[in-house]
Amino acid sequence: MKPMERMEPMHSPAIRRGVPEGSETRVAALYWEAFGRKLGAALNPPDKARAFLAAHLHHDRGIVALVDGEVAGVAGYQLDKRGLTGGGAGDVLSAYGTLRGLPRLPLLALMERRAADGELVMDGIAVASEHRGKGIGGLLLREIAAVATEHSCRRVRLDVIDVNPRARALYERHGFVAVRTEKTPYLRSLMGFGAVTTMHRPVTPAAAANRREAR
Repeated sequence: MKPMERMEPMHSPAIRRGVPEGSETRVAALYWEAFGRKLGAALNPPDKARAFLAAHLHHDRGIVALVDGEVAGVAGYQLDKRGLTGGGAGDVLSAYGTLRGLPRLPLLALMERRAADGELVMDGIAVASEHRGKGIGGLLLREIAAVATEHSCRRVRLDVIDVNPRARALYERHGFVAVRTEKTPYLRSLMGFGAVTTMHRPVTPAAAANRREAR
């Protein structure tokens, strides 16, 4: 008989605000894995795209789930006109060159979202494939709600594309409600999706209280 293999237990994820220094490449890889289909037309090739994302992260606009010290999931949010992913027109032109960079700017502008007064905008959520199905997405969403509460926001807003039904199901389980869907057939061949649904989750002081109790 073969000796029984010992399974190392996975520790519970630790939720932390802020992208840890030194984990930029990991976070960029997770973000690209989740949104590369959407961002590809603007930032491809993949290796250059991941490097661009890593170089222009706003560390204070991310929430991470750490498992054994490694980032297993990340959620970004936008407040005060700053989100997890940064990089302006000048950065794009510097990274890709003027000739190749200029056509990318309108594509990036199509994906730009601004928060209304009293609103926190989600800037994407990504969980490593080996850690999916373990509740990490829900933990990140609860922390996002707590951040919104602490900044006196009345709601959290996000957009989900039609080819990502798993993400929409996650959002719905955590209180997000679809408020409108914009059909974008002109983007299907370019970015791989044909509709974008905007979802809202009301924010109440209970969100912060639930987070404190969970600690």
